[in-house]
Amino acid sequence: MAQEMVATLPGKVSQVKIKVGAKVEEDQEALTIEAMKMETPIFIPCNGTVKKLFVKEGDEVDEGDILAIIAGI
Repeated sequence: MAQEMVATLPGKVSQVKIKVGAKVEEDQEALTIEAMKMETPIFIPCNGTVKKLFVKEGDEVDEGDILAIIAGI
């Protein structure tokens, strides 16, 4: 079953730590969003594999935007 990883706040993607096809674990840090000079980590929602990544470093995102699809195991 696939799960969406969504942005929890608006800002700029400052760091992406995952790649499509990578095996990931729940609560692993996936990327960082910078907003108002503060960096906030975004975490993987479940154990699985990164199936699709919708953002890259430098992209602007809004709260609720889908950042990645994680296929659970």
